[in-house]
Amino acid sequence: MPVASPNWQRTLWAMVCIQFIMTASISFLSPIIPLMLPQLGVDTIEGVGIWSGVITGSTSFVAAFAAPIWGRIADKHGRKLSLLRSSFAIALFTGLMGLATDVWWFFGARAVMGAFAGFSSSAIALVASQAPERRLGYALGWLSTGQLVGSLVGPVIGGALADITGSYRVPFYLTAVITMAGLVLVWLVVEENFVPPKPSAKSRSYFAGLALLTGSTGLVALFFVLLMAQFSVRTVQPVVTLFVQELIGSPPQIATLAGIAFSITGLANLVAAPFLGNRSDVIGYRRVLLISLAGAAITSAPQIFVESYWLFVVERFAVGLFIGGILPTANALIGRSVSRENRGTIYGMTASATFLGNSLGPLTGGLIAASLGLRWVFAVTTVLLVVNLIWVWFTVPELKERTE
Repeated sequence: MPVASPNWQRTLWAMVCIQFIMTASISFLSPIIPLMLPQLGVDTIEGVGIWSGVITGSTSFVAAFAAPIWGRIADKHGRKLSLLRSSFAIALFTGLMGLATDVWWFFGARAVMGAFAGFSSSAIALVASQAPERRLGYALGWLSTGQLVGSLVGPVIGGALADITGSYRVPFYLTAVITMAGLVLVWLVVEENFVPPKPSAKSRSYFAGLALLTGSTGLVALFFVLLMAQFSVRTVQPVVTLFVQELIGSPPQIATLAGIAFSITGLANLVAAPFLGNRSDVIGYRRVLLISLAGAAITSAPQIFVESYWLFVVERFAVGLFIGGILPTANALIGRSVSRENRGTIYGMTASATFLGNSLGPLTGGLIAASLGLRWVFAVTTVLLVVNLIWVWFTVPELKERTE
């Protein structure tokens, strides 16, 4: 049975840095997409809301179906190869988005990218396959921190860059360049102690991997935890910029202010995620997951009624203190529930849940905003977090101890 790599800490810290670089560059685009749509022919507020949701969620929707296949390939050929593939795809299709002349070109490039994307899930599988069993919460907590710090600085840089240059296309080109730099770093710096499966070993098909997932009650429950968590968190993503516009109008620095509203959640995640990841190794993953969901629900509710931009920013920070603990804790539970050699397959399966939440959440948020109003999006998010809390309470068992 594969064991932890002796150089797992070097791999971890390399991946934390690379995850930061990749997420920061991709996050350049978060506040830009709704602002760029009028240049692509979307000329109504309702249309911007709907298209923002569709475009934001399209990559993840396609990736939800591709992720299990890539996860199985990663188990056979190594997770580093998956990181290189994903990096190249993100660079290529983000560059094509920057060149788009109409909304359908823009949407198509974003959607096709999903067939090759999945950098974060590949990073999780790689780190989880190298780290010791008892340090999974610690390792995945820090990996999540790299991602969250990237999401913190990315929208601010992307928004400021758009305001300074006067172009909403420049952040797309810069994302493509930085992502290619990330590919080079993965190639040169990341080490993987990968042992190919023996030729005589039974090859896991997609359906065998599905049976591995559905054969465990705990894994099925966690699949839906990831789906609902990402759905509830991503529902607000396409409306943050529009909500900022509703609060303050459209000053010249609107992209920067929208970027701050996006990034402040990442700042809170940065504060909380390492602590929550570390505590999950000590007090239990299920307990930390329940604390994170309860806190996220309680802090999401006030956003429904906020009237001040800066109070909205404070409330987004409060939400971020708890959201940062959901994914690394759930992923640590998943990693501890399966053998090390099957983690690429299982993380590919559970990545489908994450991607579905990433895609359906923004789409739902855009539709709710267009039909009922922006504030209803925050109300729906709060309800979904409460439902997820109840689901975890009744379906997710506390982890039994595993040994190496």
